[in-house]
This record gives sequence, C-alpha cells and structure tokens, in this order.
Amino acid sequence: MTLHPSTYVKTLLSLKGRLLTGLAMTWLVVLALLLGFGWQSGESLLEASNRAHLRYEARLIADELTGQVESRLQALQRLAERLQSQQDQGGARLGDELRGNDALLEWFDGLLVADAVGDIQAAWPDRRRFQGVAIADRDYFRHVRAFKRPHVSEPIRGKASGAPLVLFAVPRLDRAGRFEGLVGGVLRLRGGGLFERLDRLRLGQEGFAAVMSASGTFLFHPDRDRIFSAVPDAAFNPWLELALDGWEGEGQGPVLSGGDAYQAYRQIWPADWVVGVALPQGQVMAPLQRWLEHLGWRVLLVTALMLPLMSWLLWLALRPLFQLERQIEAVGQGRRHRVALSTGMQELRQVADTFNRVEVERGKALAQLRDRQAFLDAILASSPVGMFVTDTAGHIAFMNAALVELTGYDQAHQRQHVWLGHIHPDDRQSALDLWQYSMASGEDFLQQFRYYRKGGDLLWLEVHASRVAIDGETLGFVGTVKDITERREEEALRQWEAEHDPLTGLLNRRGFERRLEETLADCRKTGTPSSLILFDLDHFKPINDEGGHALGDEMLRRIAQVVSWEVRRSDYVARQGGDEFAVLLPSCTHAQASRIAESLRDAVREVAVSHQGQEYRVTLSLGVASLAETDQRIAEVIGRADAASYAAKRQGRDRVVAHPAEA
Repeated sequence: MTLHPSTYVKTLLSLKGRLLTGLAMTWLVVLALLLGFGWQSGESLLEASNRAHLRYEARLIADELTGQVESRLQALQRLAERLQSQQDQGGARLGDELRGNDALLEWFDGLLVADAVGDIQAAWPDRRRFQGVAIADRDYFRHVRAFKRPHVSEPIRGKASGAPLVLFAVPRLDRAGRFEGLVGGVLRLRGGGLFERLDRLRLGQEGFAAVMSASGTFLFHPDRDRIFSAVPDAAFNPWLELALDGWEGEGQGPVLSGGDAYQAYRQIWPADWVVGVALPQGQVMAPLQRWLEHLGWRVLLVTALMLPLMSWLLWLALRPLFQLERQIEAVGQGRRHRVALSTGMQELRQVADTFNRVEVERGKALAQLRDRQAFLDAILASSPVGMFVTDTAGHIAFMNAALVELTGYDQAHQRQHVWLGHIHPDDRQSALDLWQYSMASGEDFLQQFRYYRKGGDLLWLEVHASRVAIDGETLGFVGTVKDITERREEEALRQWEAEHDPLTGLLNRRGFERRLEETLADCRKTGTPSSLILFDLDHFKPINDEGGHALGDEMLRRIAQVVSWEVRRSDYVARQGGDEFAVLLPSCTHAQASRIAESLRDAVREVAVSHQGQEYRVTLSLGVASLAETDQRIAEVIGRADAASYAAKRQGRDRVVAHPAEA
C-alpha cells in the first residue's frame, strides 16, 4: 500500500513524530558537538605543529641563505684586497686575476671589476659582453661608492645580458680609504646558484618557499614566471607587507595560487631579503578531514539503527496520551461530556482534570459571550452615526446600517484596498500614511478627507478610530464616520468671502496681501524673481458722478474681467478698494512684468460703458516694482510700486512707470 506524502507530514508533525525527531536531532547534535570539538582540537594541534614546522623551516632557510650571502661577500672582499696591489697594471692584468679565481664561479655566474667612475675594467667569463659597459647610473654602484661597504643590489636586468639578476658588490679602497671602484659578483635569478636548495625543498604536495627583496620583487618562487615580478600588495596579504617592512613571524593569509595558507617569514639581513614559507591550509587539514568523514558515516549508521528502537519506546510511553486525544475529540463532537483516563501517569490525570474544569468554564463563558454579542449588535445597528470595526490588517469586519447608508457600500466591498480606492486621489496618500501609522503605533486615527460614495457623489467625511486591546494585545480598531460635507462647504464659502471682493470676484486686500507674503518668503528663500503691478483708473470719477454707482460698478467688473484675461493663470489679481487694483506676478522678471503692464494698459483702453447715449472710457496709470531678497516686509515692495503708480499719474496718466531703482 502506497502512503500519500501528506500522511508522512502528519505523522512527522504528531507528538510522537516530534519527540522522535527531537531525540534523533538531540543525538545528532551531541555527536556533531563531539565531532566539532574533535575537529577544533585537531585543528588547533595541527595548526600549532605546522606553525612550529614552518617556523623551523623558515629559520633554517634564512640562516643558510644568510651564511651563503655573507660567504660570497667575504670572498669578494678578499678578491678586492688581492686586486688592490694590481690596480695600476691595467685591465688585462685584472682580467688575468679574475680568471685565476675560477673557484668563485661556483658561487657566481660572473665576476666584474669597475673603476671609480663606473666603467667596467675587467669581467670574467663574459668579458666581451661587458666591453664598453658603464654602471655609474646603477643604484648599487652609487650605494657602494657612498657608503664604502659591501652591498647586495636590488633585482635588476643586466645591461649586457638583459637577464634578471642581483649583484654582490664590495668596494675597492686605496690605503687612504678613498673609493677606487668595486668588485662585483653576478647572480642570475633563474637557474640554480644561491637558490638551488630551495628548488629541491618539499613541504608536502603544495607547500613552498619563496625569497623576495625588501623592495617587493620575487627573487625565487617555485613558479618561475613570478621571478622578477612584484609581490602582491597589503590588500592581498597584510602579513607579506609586514615582512617586507622587517617583521618576522607567522600568520595565515592568501597565496597567489589560491586559498589560504599558514605562512612564516624571516629576514636575510645582509642582503635585505625576506624568505617566506607557506603551507596551504587544505593540505594541513586534509588528514583531519578524512578522519572526520570516515567517522561521520559510522555516526549516521548508528543513528539510523537507533531510530526503530526509540520509536517503539515512545509508542509505549504515549499510549495513554493517544487515549486522552480520542476522548477530547469526543467531547468536542458532543459524544462525551468529560474525559476519564485509567492510567498511572499522574501528569496525564492532572491534564484530564484540568480539561474537565476548563470545559465547564468554557460553556459558561460562551453563554455570556453570546448575550454580550447580541447586546452590542443591537447598539451598533441602532446608532445614527456610522460605525465600523476592523481587524489588525485594516480590513473592515463590521459596518452598521448608518455607515452602509452613508457610503452606499456594504461590508463585502470594504477590504482595505477597496475603500482606499474611493478616497479622493489628493487625500488618499495622507489618509493611508496616517492609517498605517495608527495601526503600527496604536494611536487614534483622526482624519478628514473627500470620499466618493456609491453613485459618484463626493462627500467630506471625518473618521475617528481607536485601538481595541486586551492585556496590551491589539485586536483591531473601532471607529465612527461623520458626514461633514455641509460644514466644509460653509467653511470654504466663508474663506472665499473673507479674501475676495464681492463686486468683481477678485482677491480683496486681505487675500492679496497673504499671497504677497507667501511670494516674498519664496523670493527670499530661493531667489526666484517676482514682480508687483499697482494701478488705478484714470477718469473714473465722471462715470460715478454722471452715470451713477451702478455704471461705475459695471465698469469695475469689466476691467476686472479684462485684466484677468490678460495675465497668466499663475498670477493673482486683486481689487484693493475703490478703483485701485494690484497684480502679483510670481516667477516673473521685471522686463516681463513691464510687458504685461503695457498689455493691460492697451486692453483697458478698449473697455467702454454707455449711459444715455454717452460712452465712457478709462485709462490706467501703472507702477511696476520687483520683489527683492532684501525686502523684510511687503510694505517695502508695495511702497515702491505705489510710488511708481503716482509717478505715472504725475507724468500725464495712461502710462507704465517702473520704480526708478529697477528701471
């Protein structure tokens, strides 16, 4: 019979399955901890032993290379002393002397003698190659000439051969100690010689030794292509950078071949070299890893054999618990009123007694809850105010009849993303942000916004919601919804009437000055140019005197209409009283404002009213001023524009005058 995968999942999630899994996991964790401790201990021992081995190898190599460098320098020093007695006999005699010291070619690939100005006098065995070669520009020559003591050069390319090499040099001094040249031994970096032993050195399968100059160039490396190349910088291996600065010690870091390695560094002071020995971490830990892998399979096998035994023991221990489970299920289905166990397990008997007591109390609590729910439903349903209840995710779980009638939507259409879609787009984001903040913080939600009820009517709603919590745990929110459309319309009307002229519909002085204050603040903050035009009507008094105030009012309305047509949509036009008008031009330069003023003057000339066969016209005297970043109050810019308007009057009317400071 094939079992469905869900059966295995159900078995695994059962108490028996969980206990069995817990025991198995505990066993595996204990074994894993033992293996981990064994690995950590073995790793520490291996690391300590290999560090000691590397320390020994690095010291051994450094001591040997130090001795060989000193021996070579001493041999060259003795040769220089022998050549001192023949310094006046010419290059031929010096060459014979070099040939007589063939034994030094066991240590060097070539010998040379240079005079005090850096010209090579003699060389062996490649004397022809060195003919005409000068070394005065070489750092090692300048060093030996300056300090008059033996020196090992930095890695260089030979002028004669072009091969990478280092040169061992000792000074030639006369009896008075004056510098007369040097004797040098050439050592090629590729091909045996001083580093021949390192070629034969074996540190496991992947361990190696390398020699570097303090300036950061490989003198020897198992990978021949890296000889005479630069060593990596501190970002790659900080231990190597420290060693190049003179540090000696051990560390762990990356190597050029990849991976980490245990490393030891020692200094070869006579040559200013560094020897480094590296042992890859993988090679060090390989024996321990193989041992743990072999042991791990045995651990898994033992664990697999123990599972059936643990499963059987658990089944015996859990039989009374299965009986309790069946009886509790029967109580839940109404086939029993209480549980009764016949078991010697005192803990299960206490659980059964507790369950019976809780079942009695639960019945009483359910009866009380039903009564309270019926009472609450009646209160909410009869309330004339819209009310709602949400869960912690913001989804409406209950709406009373008043709220359904107000919005036109029932509870089925009030998921969070749905009711948000009915809010006016300009109010939606702020309402959502405050709602999410209230749900996260538990603070009350109080917001007014525009809402489209079913059918498309736009309402102003005031929503107030409070958190419902028991013992600090939030259960949801309870809120009320009020229709404040009429109140908002009345407020908007009062606001409009407070700032607008009832005759022309333009801004009045109060509304205009508020907008001028805002524009001046923007100008001082951002430096955006803005302008102001003030004007009054020329020849307006005869219209009132001869045609009456009705005719004057008609002229004012027509002029307000024409001016509103001529300016930009972003500009503000105001009637400040009588026949005085103002135009505020945000983000407008003085030149643009002057052109707009001229267009207003031309447009108003065409406006006319008639009374008893008599036609009346007016002209404008306009003053233009710009807002300045230095203005502290609007009275300053109004004063400049007013002065310009009076100047237009004095100059004959029907004209545009800019404030003198801005003309």
